[in-house]
Amino acid sequence: MTDATTLPILLRQLNLSTMAGCWSEVGERADQQNWSLTQTLAALCEYELAERQRRRLARHLKQSRLPAGKTLERFEFETIAGADRARLSQLACDTGWIEAANNLLLFGPSGVGKSHLAAAIGHGLIEQGLQVRYESASTIVQQLQAAKQELRLADALNKLDKYRLLIIDDIGYVQRSEAETSVLFELIAHRYEAGSLLMTSNQPFSAWDRIFPDDMMAVAAIDRLIHHAHVFELRGESYRKRAYHRQKQEVNTAN
Repeated sequence: MTDATTLPILLRQLNLSTMAGCWSEVGERADQQNWSLTQTLAALCEYELAERQRRRLARHLKQSRLPAGKTLERFEFETIAGADRARLSQLACDTGWIEAANNLLLFGPSGVGKSHLAAAIGHGLIEQGLQVRYESASTIVQQLQAAKQELRLADALNKLDKYRLLIIDDIGYVQRSEAETSVLFELIAHRYEAGSLLMTSNQPFSAWDRIFPDDMMAVAAIDRLIHHAHVFELRGESYRKRAYHRQKQEVNTAN
């Protein structure tokens, strides 16, 4: 028969480390409340599953490289036109658009919170169990350029497939060179109808000739992005400018 010493060893051998750590406490509660064997086992399984979910979320969050502290609750919706709270909140918790490999595009001038919203939606989808990756446009373009030079671009693109949502921030700051824009286009084409992209840009589509030196490439990239996409155009005063005015007002009030 298994005794109190060997049971936790057996549980750990079965990779049930949480059960091994809490079985004694749960067993005492089961004795006090006269639980059945089924109830006791169910409680132990719930602890194990909850801990595995916690570790999975922590692992996905670390891999995502998402900026910390960016939530929809902390976004100043009332100051930014075009930021539809209800629609954005739904996109952050509904995985249907990810399952359909749709895209999300956030346009607007610098400082209106595009990066904040992108990160907040990423956090929300990680809580739904999805893997997300956040990169600045310049960083991912440099990575893909290096991969292309080493003749492993296809492998680099395939490795990104594990992320159900790929967030590319500040695409408008990509340099207008053939080397950079060609790998960016290949990424967009690779993800088309296969994986979701969330892109932020301070340049509207009408100005994407500043990003892609080849007009036909610009048209092809836009066509693939908007075919299945949710598009938001944000308008308002820069967050940093608003913060400056608030600070200035507080100083004037104090004086």
